[in-house]
Amino acid sequence: METLVTALICFPFLWAILPACVHNSKRRAFFVYLGCGIVMILSIFTAIRWYIDGGQTLNFRLPFQEMFGHIFLVGDVLLMCFITYLSYKYKRLIIAVLTIVSTVVPTLLEFVGPKLPNTYTMRFDYLTFIMVIIIGVIGSLIGIYAVGYMHGYHIHHHKELTDRRSFFLAMIFVFFGAMFGLVTSANLLSIYFFWEITSVTSFLLIGYTRTEEAITNSFKALWMNLLGGCGLAVAICAGYLWLNTVNLFDMIRLAKINPGDMRYLLPIAMLAFAALTKSAQFPFSGWLLGAMVAPTPSSALLHSATMVKAGVYLLIRLSTAMVDNCVGNMVSLIGGFTFLAASCLAISVTDGKKVLAYSTISNLGLIVACTGCGYEETIWAAVFLVIFHAVSKSMLFQCVGAIENTTGSRDVEDMQGLMSIFPKLALILMVGIAGMFLAPFGMLISKWAALKAFIDTKSVYVSTLMVMFICFGSATTMFYWTKWMAKILGASKRPKSRDLTKKNEYISMFFHAFLMVTLILGFPWLSVNVLKPLSREMFGVVEQVISRQNIIIMIVLLVGIFVIPLINYLMTKNTGYRQVLTYMGGANAGDNMNFVSATGDPREMHVANFYMEEIMGEKKLFTPAIMISTFIIIVYLIIVIGGTLA
Repeated sequence: METLVTALICFPFLWAILPACVHNSKRRAFFVYLGCGIVMILSIFTAIRWYIDGGQTLNFRLPFQEMFGHIFLVGDVLLMCFITYLSYKYKRLIIAVLTIVSTVVPTLLEFVGPKLPNTYTMRFDYLTFIMVIIIGVIGSLIGIYAVGYMHGYHIHHHKELTDRRSFFLAMIFVFFGAMFGLVTSANLLSIYFFWEITSVTSFLLIGYTRTEEAITNSFKALWMNLLGGCGLAVAICAGYLWLNTVNLFDMIRLAKINPGDMRYLLPIAMLAFAALTKSAQFPFSGWLLGAMVAPTPSSALLHSATMVKAGVYLLIRLSTAMVDNCVGNMVSLIGGFTFLAASCLAISVTDGKKVLAYSTISNLGLIVACTGCGYEETIWAAVFLVIFHAVSKSMLFQCVGAIENTTGSRDVEDMQGLMSIFPKLALILMVGIAGMFLAPFGMLISKWAALKAFIDTKSVYVSTLMVMFICFGSATTMFYWTKWMAKILGASKRPKSRDLTKKNEYISMFFHAFLMVTLILGFPWLSVNVLKPLSREMFGVVEQVISRQNIIIMIVLLVGIFVIPLINYLMTKNTGYRQVLTYMGGANAGDNMNFVSATGDPREMHVANFYMEEIMGEKKLFTPAIMISTFIIIVYLIIVIGGTLA
C-alpha cells in the first residue's frame, strides 16, 4: 500500500509535465485522456486493494520519507517566493505578508524548534478511501470533459484570449496530486504543503483569462486561502511548542482526552478556521463566487472533486474533537448560517453558474454544520452529502458549461423549454438538479439524518438554531431548484438548433448521471459497508442511522421516479395523440406562444421566474451575512485564544 499511495501522489505531478510541454492539440488530448484514465484506474485500484486487504486503518511512513520531507520544505519556500513575486508585481502586498508569515514561522521551527518524535506521516482509512475515489473518478471525468470544452472555448467562443490550454490541463493534474497528498497525509507539515499547492493552483486557474476581473478574483481567492494557511501555521506552532507533535491524529486524540484545556483546543480551532476558509463559508464565500470567471472545468473541479472538499474533509477529521465545545459550536453556527444565507441568495440570481456557486456554498454549509455537531448521525450525513454533492455539482457545472457553449448564454431565463430544444443536455441537467433536493437522492436523506441529530444535540440554543437553519434553508433550496427545473420543462418558441457539445463532454456528463443513479441503488450497501466501519473508527460504536423501513421507502420512491415513467414511455411511445393548445388566460391564437387578452389585444406569452431581489438580493443580504459570520468567528476565537493565554 505504501508504494501505491506514493505512486498515487507522485504520478499526477509528473504527468502534468506532458500536457504542459505538448502543444499539438491531438497529441495533448491523447496524453490528457491517458493520464486521466491512469489516475482513475490507479485511485480505484488503490482503494479496492486496501478494502480487500481488510479495510483496516493503515498508518505508515512514505518510502524515502526524509527525501520527501526535504522536497516539502523546499516546495514551501518556492511557493512563498512565487506568491511574493506576484504580490509585488500586482501590488497586493498584504498577500506577500500572509504567505511569508505562514511559511517562515513553521519552517524556522523545523530547524530550531524542539525535536519531535518520529511517528507515522501517512494514513489510509475509510474516509481516505472515499476521498481517493471521489478525487480519482470525478476529477478524471472533469479532465476528460476539459479537453473538448477548452477546444470549443478558444476556437469558437473566445478567440480574443490567449490559448493557454497546455497550462490549464497541466494544472488539473497538479490539483489531483495535491489532493491525493492532502487526504492521505497525517503530518501537518505535509498537509500544509499540499494545502498551499491547492491554493496556488486555484489562483492560477481563476486568473486563467488574465482579464482585470479574473486577476482581481484570483487574488481574492489567494488571500482568503492564505488566511487559512496562517491558521494551519498557528496549529503547527502550537504542536511544536505545547503538544510535542505535529501529527493531526495525535492532536485530535489529545483534544478529546483534555476537553477543558484550551491549549489542546487551540490547534483544533485554528485547523477548523483554515477549513472554513477553504470550504468557502461565510465570511469567506467571496472567493468561490469570484471563481466563476474561470472556464467551466475549473469551476467543476473547485466545487466538486478538489479545493472546497479539502476543507470539509479536514472538518470531518476534526469532528470528534469538536463535540459539545466552543469550537464545535462555532463551526456548527457558521455552517448552518451559511446554509440558510447562501440558499436565500441563490433565489435572487439568474446566472446559472452563480446559482450553482451559491448552491455549493449552501450545501457545504450543511456539511460543515454536521461536522461541528460531531455526532455519529451528523458525520454519516456529512459523508453522504460529500459523495452526492461531488457527483451532482460536477455534472451540473459541466452541463451548464456545455449549454453556454451551445446557446451563448448560461442565464436560467434563457433555458426556457430546453427539454424540447436540446433534450440530452436538459436530461443531464434534470438529473443533476433532482440529485440536489429530491427523494430518494442522498442529499435529501442526509438532511433528514442531520435534522434528527441536531434535535438530539445537548446545547439547547445550538439545537434550536440549527433546526431552524435546516428547515428554512431546505425550503429556500427547494424554491430555487424547482423554478429552474420548471424553466427547463416549459414551452419554448425557439426552434431546434445544432448542439455544439463534444462527444468527450457527453461521455463525462452521462457517466456522472449513471453514477448518480448507481449511488441511489447502492445507498444501503454504502451505509452498511463503508459508513458503518467509518463510524466504528471515529466513535467506537455502530448504530443503524437509517432503518430498514426507510430503505424500503427509498426503493418505492426510486420506482416512482424512474421505473414508472419508463414503463409509461414504453407503453405509449407508439400511441397516436392529438396536440392540444395550452390555455394562457385568453383566446388561443393558433399556437402556444400567442393569445388574445380579455381586452382584445394580441399578446405574446412570456414566462419568467420570481427572483425577489428587493428582499433576498445580494445588495440586501450579502454584506449583513459577512458581518454576522465574522462576528461569530471572532467571538469564539477570542474565547479559545483567551483561554489558552489565561
